[in-house]
Amino acid sequence: MMKRTLSLIALTPALALAGGMHEGGHGHEEAAAYGEPGDPARVTRTVIVEAADSMRYQPEVIAVKRGETVKFILKNTGKLSHEFVLGDESSLKEHAEAMRKYPDMEHADPNMAKVGPGKTGTLVWKFSQGGNVQFACLEPGHYEAGMKGSIRVNR
Repeated sequence: MMKRTLSLIALTPALALAGGMHEGGHGHEEAAAYGEPGDPARVTRTVIVEAADSMRYQPEVIAVKRGETVKFILKNTGKLSHEFVLGDESSLKEHAEAMRKYPDMEHADPNMAKVGPGKTGTLVWKFSQGGNVQFACLEPGHYEAGMKGSIRVNR
């Protein structure tokens, strides 16, 4: 089956959702609320997160320290593509909805890693604020099936 490519003009509303260029999105303003892309030279810890076709992550709950720069290694143990996207609950729900509307949409945001079956990917993130950060797979249907978790950022 040939992969569909949509024109940039047709995708502008979806890209605005996926890119966070809308009110309540997961763009630059919101990313600052829970952190920012990390400097690989400043990684203090590596966390391996397995993504399975059971629509679950292992681990589902992760604890980090505020100010810590973490390298996440996403290991896909299944036969489907999976993602690891950081955000808050509302931004992840909005992004999941955009992915349902445009399932072939390609995107590569600094707060995400996408991996094919049997592959691994990395994401380096600096957690600058205390609180909770969510993560989820936003492949169509995966979020709704429960493929999500949380990161507790200790102050």
